[in-house]
Amino acid sequence: MAILTRPARTDRRPVEPAGAPPAAPRSSSPTTVLAAALLAFFVISLDGSVVNVALPAISHSLGGSMADLQWIVDGYTLMFAAFMLSAGTFSDRIGASRAYAWGLASFTVASLACGIAPNLGTLIGARMVQGGAAALMVPASLALIRQTYTDPGKRARAIAIWTAAGSVAVAVGPVIGGMLTSGLSWRAVFYLNLPVGALGLALLTRITPSPRRSAPVDLVGQLSVVASLAGLTYAVIEGGRAGWTSVDVLGTLALAAVAIAVFVVTQSRREQPMVPLSIFKNRTVLVCLAAGFTINAVFYGAIFLLGMYFQQVRGASPVSTGAMFIPMCALISIVNMAGVKLAARKGAWVPMTIGQLVMTAGSLLMLTVTSSTAYWIPVLLLVPIGLGGGFAVPSLTAAILENVDGERAGTAAAVLNTFRQVGSCIAVAAFGALIADTSHFKQGMDTSFVISVVMLLATAVATAVFLPRLTNRPAENANTKA
Repeated sequence: MAILTRPARTDRRPVEPAGAPPAAPRSSSPTTVLAAALLAFFVISLDGSVVNVALPAISHSLGGSMADLQWIVDGYTLMFAAFMLSAGTFSDRIGASRAYAWGLASFTVASLACGIAPNLGTLIGARMVQGGAAALMVPASLALIRQTYTDPGKRARAIAIWTAAGSVAVAVGPVIGGMLTSGLSWRAVFYLNLPVGALGLALLTRITPSPRRSAPVDLVGQLSVVASLAGLTYAVIEGGRAGWTSVDVLGTLALAAVAIAVFVVTQSRREQPMVPLSIFKNRTVLVCLAAGFTINAVFYGAIFLLGMYFQQVRGASPVSTGAMFIPMCALISIVNMAGVKLAARKGAWVPMTIGQLVMTAGSLLMLTVTSSTAYWIPVLLLVPIGLGGGFAVPSLTAAILENVDGERAGTAAAVLNTFRQVGSCIAVAAFGALIADTSHFKQGMDTSFVISVVMLLATAVATAVFLPRLTNRPAENANTKA
């Protein structure tokens, strides 16, 4: 069992200007904090699952190729992942509550811009702004939970509830997206975020401002992250259209490699780096990052693949397509809590390993799906992919937060969620490239699920081999803490 880290101080108040009247006391109950944090994860998860179902309708309305549709999804996840790292530091610098407020307000305005977008370029640009705003919200919401719930048991339950909110959003997103797209327009998918954003901002008025922590801005590090992820994503998407040996693809891959090298060098030389490289010396952290990347890649890759399969190969409507995902997503919130309870008794490695193996079985069975397979079969085979991910993620999140010092909670949450979003981004880019030629859709989909199986088996084995030893040897774990 991991040794508990010391909680971040929450007794410091923001500095008031000289002569300013004392601020009126505000309620900052754990329930209010948790509700605000839930809304952040809910609206972000909802946006991802809703948009996937609306892609064919967007293509019909605004035009565009498969690569353009991939950018609608990946433009969001790219900026989400790229700015997540500095967002954690930014959250610590200005206070988690303020970072959350800025992120949610920006996300809401960007959602409006998506809804009124006249062309694909504007839509993709607004989606990128959404992603950057979402990057502010996630680490800030987790840091709020970490600062408010100092008891490990209550914190683990709060994280599980936070994760369940995202699971609910993923579950209802495809159905709502299908209904809005068919009944109104794909634009209504983005307008849906507006009332949720307003509610979240209203809750923030009842939360005491979070403490600040000195944290310098690392402009070179941030730009190198953006350049590396943008280059890698572009190369993977364009590789399916222009060829993997084209000058553009090879050039952007080289750019990504150079940018990653710049990031590592700058972080190793800075006195206060954006991402302390010592975090990666902790084996628990490394395994959790790899598992988070893989779980997100397989889960959101499957949603992307099957969304296109149901509508482009089988001719299903958006409403029917959304309904296809209900069985996969409906039980995720239930298994979230089951995974937390099992982790409390056996250690985080147990639900993490089981969850990844269940996802492996679902991905493997997907290879039996063809263009003439009965609808209920792929719908049923999606269930273990969703359940396995839902079972593993809460324990994964709690494990990584328990293995860093309290003042680095925002940074640790940012690193984890960056890896998860990069997994989603690369999966959509790679799997989309594999199915870009619709005449070979089946071959591309099969290759995508084979890749999923290999990745899941690798991270499941790593989880089973390394995490038990760390969680059962606290003293060693403490020495490897970042």
